[in-house]
Amino acid sequence: MKYRHRWISGDRIDLPVGKVVCVGRNYAAHVQELNNPLPDDPVLFIKPCTAMVNLEPPVKLPRNRGAVHHEAEVSLLIREPLTDASEHEANQAIMAIGLGLDLTLRDLQERQKSKGLPWEVAKAFDNSCPLSGFVAVEHIKDPANLGFSLSVNGEPRQKGTTAHMLTSIPGLLSYISRHFTLLPGDIVLTGTPEGVGSLQSGDELELSLNGIFSTRTRCL
Repeated sequence: MKYRHRWISGDRIDLPVGKVVCVGRNYAAHVQELNNPLPDDPVLFIKPCTAMVNLEPPVKLPRNRGAVHHEAEVSLLIREPLTDASEHEANQAIMAIGLGLDLTLRDLQERQKSKGLPWEVAKAFDNSCPLSGFVAVEHIKDPANLGFSLSVNGEPRQKGTTAHMLTSIPGLLSYISRHFTLLPGDIVLTGTPEGVGSLQSGDELELSLNGIFSTRTRCL
């Protein structure tokens, strides 16, 4: 089924499906757990629209490609074009907020990194970006201090808050817009906290945006 943006609350407005701009190394503890250096600027990469799938149906994991890691992240749905935007302009361009998984072929990523090669093949594969529905931003009290979490088979795996980002949400969007124009329907994944790990077929997942919504799915 073709991906389409879904709404949990707020006005239902149809937007085209665009690209996903992802931010790596935006939580210090996650940088440390993977033994990466702290970046001077946000680390950006892109997933195509073919990476996007809805989260609630079962998540189909790649087969025979090594470890598949979960990376739970706050996702932003963009409602107006952003090019070389100020932080204020960037903040005004957020239409809605949800959750997403940046699925990562970790073994393949490490091989690419060891050779100094790009690692989109480990991040941008089909169905690598399962997304929850979205909540209109006017229904979210404080996007700068949003708590979120992921549990696997009832065991807490990841827990974070946007207050701990190395670069804030407005700062991220402003920085991204200096390199890539963001268009209506684009999604930004804002980085993952510590606790990433492997997923297996049969795993039951629960993602929560604290006090706002939670959603469940399972892996195939």
